[in-house]
Amino acid sequence: MTVAWIDAGNGCAGDMLLAALVDAGADFDGILAGLSRLPVGDVALRTEVVRRHGLRARRVVVDAPETRHARHLPEILELIAAAGLPAAAEGFATKVFGRLAEAEAAVHGIEPARVHFHEVGALDAIVDIVGCALGLEMLGLLGATVTVSPIAVGGGTVTAAHGRLTVPPPAVLALLTGVPVAAHPAARELCTPTGAALLVTLADAYGPMPACVPRQVGVGAGTADPPGHANIVRVVVGEESAPAPSWVRSTMTVVETTVDDLDPRLWPEVLAALRGAGAADAWCTPVTAPKGRPGVVLTTLAPDDRVDGVCAAIFAHTSTLGLRLSPVERRSLPRDSVTVDYRGTPVSVKRGYLDGVVVTAQPEYEEVRAAAEATGQPLRRVLEEVRALAPVAEATAG
Repeated sequence: MTVAWIDAGNGCAGDMLLAALVDAGADFDGILAGLSRLPVGDVALRTEVVRRHGLRARRVVVDAPETRHARHLPEILELIAAAGLPAAAEGFATKVFGRLAEAEAAVHGIEPARVHFHEVGALDAIVDIVGCALGLEMLGLLGATVTVSPIAVGGGTVTAAHGRLTVPPPAVLALLTGVPVAAHPAARELCTPTGAALLVTLADAYGPMPACVPRQVGVGAGTADPPGHANIVRVVVGEESAPAPSWVRSTMTVVETTVDDLDPRLWPEVLAALRGAGAADAWCTPVTAPKGRPGVVLTTLAPDDRVDGVCAAIFAHTSTLGLRLSPVERRSLPRDSVTVDYRGTPVSVKRGYLDGVVVTAQPEYEEVRAAAEATGQPLRRVLEEVRALAPVAEATAG
């Protein structure tokens, strides 16, 4: 299955995304042929290879006659429908302009059909959007899973048809509401309304590049070449790789201390107190402490929101004066708990799943011991028989 990732960490504009798609392998002549069917007069495109902050990139230059005609949404949709584009490309371009109209309408407090597009209604913006739709269709991305990185919007101010506006301008902010954006030091507009509309219409998900086998990479350049960053958008097209195992990843904190002066009879209660304070696990490791004395390294694994409580419990229940903390990543299996009937005695069993298949089943020891006492069976046999019953019990992994 085809997947794609769009790196918008330095922003995005319509011409930048179009250039990246061409650079990734979209047929430029085919895009020109499709654009020539737009009933908008003489519009010319050309590409050139440029460098942005020392990196090679492709730029698409749109040569369109200037116009002061402020188009409404119905007129733009008629232009697109009259071009006879492939169905997927026409549908995508229509959705992009619909999002733009909704964003502008929200900003101005009017109906979408009454929006004057101003800059967005200019011919070069129509060409950018329709050209991107054609390029995406050629690369097979309109039916693919597309992930977009957090989008950089920049800062400072920008001059638009409504005067001087703070970046991000209102239409961009309306388009990116609910979408991850990235901080960026540039004091300039990095994401245009057209770029934002293209990205949010295209995105199935937001985040880092997904697991895949990259096949094509395209780099599209913006007009400017600021000194502080590469003014580019990257498009990575690939094939979905084998799915990652379905374990759960979480960040936790290891809290540990070395103790050599605590009555060893207290350790079971100490461990119980730590689990009661929220530790996911707690254990002791014998060591040789300073001056050759026997000691114990107490180690706990605490969720981030329980670290303070676990630390307090260690100080309260042991004789230590200091703790060592370090972050770790934990990977755990999705799990559920089922109850099986062992010769009339209920026993709970925790089951762990890997890709939907039970790979481990662990009976609750205290309940197994109670079942062994109730039935007169050896504890080892009860453990084995209860574990064998668990995988066929009806339950759904949570």
